[in-house]
Amino acid sequence: MLAALANPARKGMGRLMATPDRAVELERERLTPHGHRPDVMEAAEIARLLPAGAVHQGLAFKVAPLEGVPLAELGDPAEGVIVMLDQITDPQNVGAIFRSALAFGARGIVVQDRHSPALAGALAKAAAGATERLPCARVTNLSRALETLAELGWRAVGLDGAGEVSLENALDGQPTVLVMGSEGDGIRRLVAEHCDVLARIPMPGGFESLNVSNAAAIALYEAGRNRPGT
Repeated sequence: MLAALANPARKGMGRLMATPDRAVELERERLTPHGHRPDVMEAAEIARLLPAGAVHQGLAFKVAPLEGVPLAELGDPAEGVIVMLDQITDPQNVGAIFRSALAFGARGIVVQDRHSPALAGALAKAAAGATERLPCARVTNLSRALETLAELGWRAVGLDGAGEVSLENALDGQPTVLVMGSEGDGIRRLVAEHCDVLARIPMPGGFESLNVSNAAAIALYEAGRNRPGT
């Protein structure tokens, strides 16, 4: 939540609620740089205004999800790594991928508008502030998005347990789109056909499957090692 308050894109947005002691903390620590002023109320009153089961710890900031950035803006210039998520709908997984992508220096995330959760609630909590700092492009069609990114100079590497090459060998230091599919179905056929290569993460331990957020973290680390100058 503090990341949302520090995000200039949130200026003038939303409703900030705080218990008296947390309101004093916000003022003392200057945690609202963009002028948000809290409605001061007791903890029970804040809880009544939030979804059932939400834990607020004396602070709540009710805002609409960020609208995202245009794909062309995210992809130009072609440099570094972008993560594309194909029908990954679990908010915890998407949030964890945002967190890893920010930690490993990715340029941003691309999701399909119709098959991805809003950047709010459980997703934003799992992301630990990364949704406020990492650009996200929401597109209508992932295959066309890959075509657009290819024209801008990006190479697409799809993660697939049956991929023809290992991830290490698939990465060559070029600007790379890492395409991640859902744990059940993987990358859809048309999206896979728009990837330059399908790569697998070698698992010598014999266990054939990883949680998609763990696979994304490994892929992001490996892609970072293959960048020029690293």
